[in-house]
Amino acid sequence: MKNILIILLSTILFSSCKQDKKDEVKTAVSNEKLSTEKPFILTVEKIDSTQFPASIKYEGFIKNAVRWKDKSGDNIVITTETGYHFNKKFVHETDGSDAELFAYHFIVSGNEVKQTWKVYDYISDCPVDIVASFVKNTFQVTDLDKNGTAEIWLMYKTVCHGDVSPCDMKIIMYEGNTKYAMRGENKVAVGIDDNGKKQFEGGEYKLDENFKKGTKVFKEFAQKLWSDNVIETWED
Repeated sequence: MKNILIILLSTILFSSCKQDKKDEVKTAVSNEKLSTEKPFILTVEKIDSTQFPASIKYEGFIKNAVRWKDKSGDNIVITTETGYHFNKKFVHETDGSDAELFAYHFIVSGNEVKQTWKVYDYISDCPVDIVASFVKNTFQVTDLDKNGTAEIWLMYKTVCHGDVSPCDMKIIMYEGNTKYAMRGENKVAVGIDDNGKKQFEGGEYKLDENFKKGTKVFKEFAQKLWSDNVIETWED
């Protein structure tokens, strides 16, 4: 009887050790897979209209056109402006001009192209100076939260005015189909005080709920982009 118990205990211990070794092998293989997975690297390529799929349609003159691949697929973003023009779709009560801007996002899959979002803004029937343009050197494609889905950053100004006053200014960001918005005015110098210090008007902004409640790095990036470009330089 004693010998039988010894044999049973030996069998149980051997089986346990064998299972532990199997678990160790599985863990080792699992860790090896994790260590060999390549991190996502965002590579954005500038393209021009000759490289667009034939089915892509857009309005205005191209300011930016880029292409990249991420978790969403094969992406193309195009930003355009019309500049001063006359568009019959607007009601004109004066002899004023119009100006429009656009941003388009497409996913390319084989021979199919799907537009997933579009940003559009404009000034119409303006008899004085028109601004409807993207802020120079602010268009960016990033992956700030390192999740493999790119963020697209747009910043632009719109106004109809005949004096030195602030423009409406916006930052629009998309991650996938989620839109984030920051809206306010740029800042312009309007005079000098008694101490010889420049006086400014404008500069305030409001964040939408997605920026307020979303990933911290998005909000911080938007605030820095605003701060870096809030003062009107008259060079755009």
